[in-house]
Order: sequence, then structure tokens, then C-alpha cells
Amino acid sequence: MEIVKRAIRLMHEGKCIYDQFQLDEDYNVPDAKEDVGNVIEGTVCVKTEDMKLVENYLKISGKALFKILYMTASLDPQPAVLEGKLPFEEMVYVEQPGEEEYFLKNLRTEFSVSMVHSRKLSLHLLTELEIGRTQMISEEVTEDVESEHAVYKKMKKFRLLGLSDIKKDTYRIKEEITLPGTKESISQILLSEVDGRKLELRPGTDEVTVRGELQVFCLYLSEESKADWVSQVIPYEGKLLCNGLTEGMFYSVEHTLEDTLVDIRMDEDGEMRILGIEGTLLLRMNFYEEQEMELLEDIYSLQEQCIPEKQETVFEELLMQNQSRYKLTERLSLPELKDDVLQVLCSRGEIQIEHTEYREEGIQIEGILHLNFLYLRGDDARPYGSWQGMIPFQHLIECSDLPENVRCTMSHHVDQIQVSMAGSEAVEVRAILAFDAFLRREVELQTIVSVMEKPLDLEQMDKRPGIVGHIVQEKEDLWELAKQYMTTVEGIMNVNELENENVKIGDKLLIFKENMSIL
Repeated sequence: MEIVKRAIRLMHEGKCIYDQFQLDEDYNVPDAKEDVGNVIEGTVCVKTEDMKLVENYLKISGKALFKILYMTASLDPQPAVLEGKLPFEEMVYVEQPGEEEYFLKNLRTEFSVSMVHSRKLSLHLLTELEIGRTQMISEEVTEDVESEHAVYKKMKKFRLLGLSDIKKDTYRIKEEITLPGTKESISQILLSEVDGRKLELRPGTDEVTVRGELQVFCLYLSEESKADWVSQVIPYEGKLLCNGLTEGMFYSVEHTLEDTLVDIRMDEDGEMRILGIEGTLLLRMNFYEEQEMELLEDIYSLQEQCIPEKQETVFEELLMQNQSRYKLTERLSLPELKDDVLQVLCSRGEIQIEHTEYREEGIQIEGILHLNFLYLRGDDARPYGSWQGMIPFQHLIECSDLPENVRCTMSHHVDQIQVSMAGSEAVEVRAILAFDAFLRREVELQTIVSVMEKPLDLEQMDKRPGIVGHIVQEKEDLWELAKQYMTTVEGIMNVNELENENVKIGDKLLIFKENMSIL
């Protein structure tokens, strides 16, 4: 007897690892740079370069690239920028390391700069890491059985979720911004920020459509050494090849925007009025598809004894792929801004999840939006300032009748953020926070892995009565009764003149041995 099996791939997600580390360094201002009068703000981009398992520790190394915007201490103060990098190496303890693949799931930073004196700054960096761990496994289900003898099979329909493909790829973004006619040509870029927004993926036939926006801010000096800025949203769209994909597949994605670059380019008139924007979108994509199948649940034969060996295996059913958006609107009273703030130039935000709770009505998320914005003041000596703070939020990802045995893969990012003045000492914050959840339910199946064949005990068979009266009990069906009394479903239906296999509790049936002449 030969078992016909089918493999289903699953992505097993282990418990995430959380780590936090700090870097404190003194930074000496290079000789080519002017003295620091006051620090406006510091920005940092933490880039991991290597991640490998060393015994019970995950060794993570990389560098933090920082920029510091400041006003010079000259008689005529001008904005200027300091740049540098801080290398780091962190050893993160891993509980029960296995053959999983480890990857950076989320990263959040807090960077502060303070003056020691005009030629020395004190840098403080706090980095929080969330490290994911996944392992692809393959489980088998039994679809059929082939035998020389006539066998009677009990089949059951399932709709299981299987992993179709894993794809790690990079999408390179190259765009340009042309300065409006009201802006002067660019001499030097002081500070630039490029943030990803509204990322959307759409699987197609052998390809993935990538669509999103870049929020670009650039503070620069004109050819007359005047500070100015430009802020613009740039849409982008493209395709990635991915053989085997079909339209309508489900997916979960982890994405980060790295290696962003803003440089000055010459226009057709020979003036430096074009900004070249580049970035690398790192994509880690898992694609799934639902598979409808009939699986072998039980088996028997009238010619021999069939003893199936079963094994409990956990599979997945799709619950929901949800792209939830939370609109945050908050008015912040900020007396420290006083009366001299003219305009908010740019803003950025990071999401920190504090608590996640699975409820019957869905997934309750409690978190914090870390907010930072750069603003313009009416003080010529100190024309710029920055503010940073936190806004708590709560959001429910709705999923009615959420089961207990749920598996969830969730990513989050800031989709939009805008800060505007709301009076002399207040700002209004409008943000859209994106939560992409991929929900599955665990399904425990008793899978037949083998069937042992034994000769029938003919003496015992002869002792069985030739006819039996049976009253249908709870959870009984004709197939189970046919197996129990060594007959067939068709035989029971013929004797009892049944039009279909449906029976209910309390029905009275006559059941004959299959080898009796009446059948």
C-alpha cells in the first residue's frame, strides 16, 4: 500500500529578540570647520553591516552615521553641518539558538548632542533593536492511498495556507527635484532627509509592482550664502521580477529605506538647480497562497485489516491580510517655543509599540509616536530650533471573533506626518500610522503517515451477526458505521433506501454484513 503525500511549506516565526545599547562619544570639531555657537539638532542613521550567530550570542556590527546642524560662533552666524560615524559592535544573547534566520525587524534611535565647548561636542546615541527569527519548514499531508485491494477512504476538504516563495530584493530609487523659480540656485547642501511613505506592493504574474512616495527635505545655502530649503513629495513606481508569482497571492513584507543620497546637479541652463534623489529599498517578502485540497482522514478494507499510523501536525489557515491606518491628530501646547517661531520646516516620527493584546474583536495596540521637528524663528542670531517629544496612542486592528490560536506577522511605519503652527505656543500634529498585519490560525491535523496491513481474523468475522439494528448517535456518520460493521456506505444506503448519506441522531438503521447474499 502506497501513501500519496503532498508537501506544504510553512514559515515558522520564533520569539523576537529585543536589545538596547548606548554610545557616548566626544566629538572634536575638525580644523576646517568653524567654531560651534549653538547646536540646532542632530540626526542619525544606524546601519547594520553584519549579523551572525556566535554560540549563544548574535554578533551585530555596523555604524551610526550622524549629521549635526549648528550655527557658527562667528560675528555673522551661519548654519553649518558636521558629519561623522560611530562604529559599534553589539553582542545580543539568544535563547535556544537553532537553525533560524535572524534579521533586523525594527530599529529606533534617540540621538542627542550637547556642547562641551565651541570645539568639542558630546554625542549620546540610544538604539533599540527588534530582531526577528524565522525558519522555513516543510510538512507533509496525505492526499490519497494506492492499494492492490479495494479500499474505502474517508476524505475531508481543507483550505490551507502554504508558503509559495521567499524573496529578498532591493529596489533602487532614482528621482530628481527641480527647484521652483522662486528659489535661488544651490551652492551647498546643509541638511537633507529622505523618508519613505505609502509603500504598496502588488503581486502579479512573475513580478511585483512596487509603489510609494519619498518625502524629501533639503536645507541648503544659495550661491549668495543665504539659507533656504525645499520640501517635496516624490512618487515612484516600478517592478521586481519574481518567477512563480501569481496575481492575488497573499504576502507579508519587512522593508527599510537605506543609502539615501541627495546631491546637486546642473540643469539645462548650467545652473545648480536640480537635486538628485537616490535610495535603496530593502525588501524581505514572503508570498503565500491558499490551497484547496482533499486529505485522507481514515481508511479500511474488506479484504485485509488496515491500521493507519497518524501524526499530529500544525498547519495554517488564512484569517486576514489587513492594512490598517490610524489617524492621529494632536494639539500640543509648547510654551518653550514662545512667540518667535515662524514656521515648521520639516518633521519626522518613529513608532514604538509598547503593548499588543489579542482580543475577541481584534488586536489592541498601545504605543508611542516619537516626534521631532525643525522650525524657523524670527531671531537672526538663532534662526533655527528643534523640538522632540512623544505622543501616546491606542489603535484597534479589527478582526471579529479572533481565535486564541492566532499567528500574526505585523510591520508598522509612519505613512504621513505633518506639524503646523497653531498659535504662538502650540502646534498641531497630523499623522497617519500604518500597521500591516498578516493573520493566520493554527490548524491541528491528524495526518496519516503510514498504513500497516494485516490479514483479517476470519474466525472473528464469522462470529459477527449477519444483521444489526443501529440507532445513530452523536457525531456518527455512514462512513464510520460502514467501517465499524465491515460493510460499505452504499450497502447501508441500499438496505435502508436512503437517498443521500445524511443521517441524524436517533435514526434507526439496519446494517448487513457485506458478504451476505441480500447485498
